[in-house]
Amino acid sequence: MSNHSDPFFQVPQTTHTTTQGPIDLPIFYFDVSTLLAFFVTNRDAAEAKLDGTGLRPALTFGGRALVAIAHYEYRQTGVGSYNEVGLALPVLPEDAPTPRNLIQAFYGSVDERHLGFHVLDLPVTTPLANAGGRELWGYPKFVTPIPFHLDRKSFSSAVTDPDGDGEIFSLSGRLLPSLPAPPMSLVLYSHHQGNLVRATVNARGRMNLRPGRSLQLRVGDSTHRMARNLRDLGLDGARPAIVLDTHRFQSRLNAGTPIGKATMVRNAQLGEGRIQA
Repeated sequence: MSNHSDPFFQVPQTTHTTTQGPIDLPIFYFDVSTLLAFFVTNRDAAEAKLDGTGLRPALTFGGRALVAIAHYEYRQTGVGSYNEVGLALPVLPEDAPTPRNLIQAFYGSVDERHLGFHVLDLPVTTPLANAGGRELWGYPKFVTPIPFHLDRKSFSSAVTDPDGDGEIFSLSGRLLPSLPAPPMSLVLYSHHQGNLVRATVNARGRMNLRPGRSLQLRVGDSTHRMARNLRDLGLDGARPAIVLDTHRFQSRLNAGTPIGKATMVRNAQLGEGRIQA
């Protein structure tokens, strides 16, 4: 899984400067374990998190919407080894049409898709991964310990409060029987240097699709922004609807492309902002 001469990784790279050192884009992820959990949340709560971003919730049904939490153990990458967790909402740009074919929306060419994810929180375990995400894409990253365990029968992970106030949250439980599924390449929307930015992730690897009811999310006593986001979305005590997991994940994270202007007023301490596209 870590063959650097594989054609999947034979694409041109350019070097970008960050405060923690140079990063080559696309970033290559050669050897990764991952678990992606999809939860059901209140549609109004999801819309509130997107207020002013130029984005709207996708994959809504009645008064409900989907929210995703992705866990990654990156054992070998172009920016070293690290762990990451992403709390994200499936979204569409406000002026984009609602997809009629969900299979195409999730698995069609990333160059032609509108449906993507807007990341609310993105903790990582290394300063380089943090600097790259914040400085090159505008992702809401912060550095903290993230234990990760995935085997054939169980999963557990947690995000530690970087201010020392216990856990932000944990997700753990048994893994139920699975069916094979293809990986999802991703479209990611963020805000960087006054722009609404669209980036893509090309992914491959055999995934396991499972019911998620045997896992449970628990929010700790933390007052961190991520803990507040999880509580606001009603995820304390929640169980995923479905999960996707694998030990055989590979990807390329591509440079972002500005797709519109935005004005952001950012809270420097919390990394929060309100954006008007």
